[in-house]
Amino acid sequence: MTKYKLNNNVRSSSEVTLTSYMTGSSEGERREDGRCHTCPDTCLYLDTEKRYDKCGLEELKVDTLARGCLCERYNGGCKLCPGQRASLAPTLTVTDGGHGKSCLACDGDTCGPRNTSHSQYPPFPPPARHDWRDDVVKRLRACCSKKTLLRRLPILSWLPKYSVRNGLADVIAGITVGLTVIPQAIAYAGVAGLPPQYGLYSSFMACFVYTVFGSVKDSAIGPTAIAAILTRENLHGLGPEFAVLLAFLSGCVELIMGILQLGFLIDFISGPVSVGFTSAAAIIIATTQVKDILGLSFPGGKFLQVWTGMYQHIGETRLWDTVLGVSCIVVLLLLRKVKDIKIGKEAESNKESRVRSFVSQALWFLSTTRNIFVVLVCAALAYYFDTLNQQPFVLTGEVKAGLPQISPPPFSATVGNHTYTFTEMSSTLGSAIFVVPLLSILENIALAKVFSEGKYVDATQEMVALGVCNVLASFVESMPVSGALSRGAVNHASGVATPAGGLYTGALVLLALQYFTPYFYYIPKASLAAVIIAAVVFMMELHVFKPIWRTKKVDIIPAVVTFTACLVTRLELGIVLGIAVNLLFLLYASARPAVRVTTAVSEGGVRYAVATIDRALAFPAAEFVRRALRKAAGDAPLVLDAHHVQAADFTAAKGIAQLIEDFHARGQPLIFYNVKPSIAEVFRGVRPRQFVHCSCRAELERLLLETQRRSDVHDRVMTSQNTL
Repeated sequence: MTKYKLNNNVRSSSEVTLTSYMTGSSEGERREDGRCHTCPDTCLYLDTEKRYDKCGLEELKVDTLARGCLCERYNGGCKLCPGQRASLAPTLTVTDGGHGKSCLACDGDTCGPRNTSHSQYPPFPPPARHDWRDDVVKRLRACCSKKTLLRRLPILSWLPKYSVRNGLADVIAGITVGLTVIPQAIAYAGVAGLPPQYGLYSSFMACFVYTVFGSVKDSAIGPTAIAAILTRENLHGLGPEFAVLLAFLSGCVELIMGILQLGFLIDFISGPVSVGFTSAAAIIIATTQVKDILGLSFPGGKFLQVWTGMYQHIGETRLWDTVLGVSCIVVLLLLRKVKDIKIGKEAESNKESRVRSFVSQALWFLSTTRNIFVVLVCAALAYYFDTLNQQPFVLTGEVKAGLPQISPPPFSATVGNHTYTFTEMSSTLGSAIFVVPLLSILENIALAKVFSEGKYVDATQEMVALGVCNVLASFVESMPVSGALSRGAVNHASGVATPAGGLYTGALVLLALQYFTPYFYYIPKASLAAVIIAAVVFMMELHVFKPIWRTKKVDIIPAVVTFTACLVTRLELGIVLGIAVNLLFLLYASARPAVRVTTAVSEGGVRYAVATIDRALAFPAAEFVRRALRKAAGDAPLVLDAHHVQAADFTAAKGIAQLIEDFHARGQPLIFYNVKPSIAEVFRGVRPRQFVHCSCRAELERLLLETQRRSDVHDRVMTSQNTL
């Protein structure tokens, strides 16, 4: 029996690619009526829904092939008919055979159609006429469907099933994340070069909005290290108004990308580029905080500027700030591991088990809330020294009390004596308007995939949600926000049940803004710097360089270029350079396809060369392929096997036409084999001198014999002329 295994995917509504396995048959067997010996019904137009079992082709039940001819010419023969020869191509194409046309495979060794009047099955009906209005109606119906509404407003999916147990889990997780985000928000405001209250302004509105639009329960939206450092690099010291406008414009870009489903742009940021960028950003962020650890104060936020400034001002280092900062880093790193401590052995009694569970939960809570714990202890210590009229530490200073006003983002700003218009503000922000949202989306989707537990992540919905979060957050004076991996891990470990956990996080931040901002005055800057350094040190993925080297060494180049450029220049310029290097590698691969040339002998004894191109023909590869084929062909006829060529453009077609001219001038036959109809039309479009092509083995044999005969005749004529 002949068996066929379905390959990968359906290429079109009437074409399925198969890999064939021939077993249990001998060559030369064919029924007198022209039907295949292996499968008597194969060469007729079959009602495949009824006759798959007869043909042994159960795996061919594809929705797009309700009726179809199950055998097709295949380089001179039907693979269901064992009497035909194998071909050069590794796959079989099963098609509908055209409208009313017969099966072309079982009509001897020719490739032409045969009479199918004996067929008892009707031919294919003509295709239905396509109307663009039908597509419009379908799209409008899809946009207004219940399924689309549930996808774009995920709260409608989980809210009807919300339970008391879910609410309790969300309360615990939300408060835990809130205790984490408050010190981080104040610290990230410093990273962005903004007053501390702007970090808190960025930490509540996005939480509320994501509850409605977010599709990943673990994602905790708020200020992040990468968004903060990108904001700092593009503010140019011009004030918070520019940061708020950047949040608004970033949200607009993210929203447009989500509506237009442009998430594929993120695919251009490869793994090595992402590793280089993240590691460089972590080093830059940590570097900007080192001066606060040492108690130094000087302008500059870039990597080289900070180290140059520290070298120049190292003599101004404050001892107690340094001691406090280093101690906080050590304590934070130790508390990070506290949750992994195993408490005793397995308890025998219920009482011991409860005690052991309580201690484990207490250690976990201490480890999770380590940031707020360290900051509160340091603030209490600073307050104690203040009562003694001593200030050994540099303090955060006054934090503006109260909630921010709800107002549109600033579309103009006055800095010094100059008033910036919206156009000037946008021009000043420059590439950050596109780089910040792109990297925010990348960070948020990466977070979503980490905690999705194998479930599908709707990237489009995440872009829409993040865009709405930034747009609405800009109305409460927020800087750009995204999902933070560290807070997402806290959310996940806290057992959050739904995105509603963000409600309690935002509520806690609002309480802090309303009632606790006077106490933030005593928070030492060294403790906030320690919180940032302890968080970003785990963002450095330098350990990934080793597996990249083991896997594919050339991928080290874009990683190193991105890493170095981010440190030496700017973060957005560094990632653009890394992407550019990656694209150069891709373009080089498309410009230099593999051209493999082998020799073969036909049944008629004709020796010829077979050239195979392993990918599509695009304009960068046109001249290279032309030179490679001219060089590799020698003097024998050349058969160009194009079954791997899936696409070609005008420049490639011109190159093929010139190649045909070259071979014609040399008097050397050039035959194209297995050319797809669409590719053949592209080649014919430039009107080459003589485009000889075939799609079956029998015709190839015939063309080779004809070329051999013409060559023999030419040789005899030349011999006769020389003799005379």
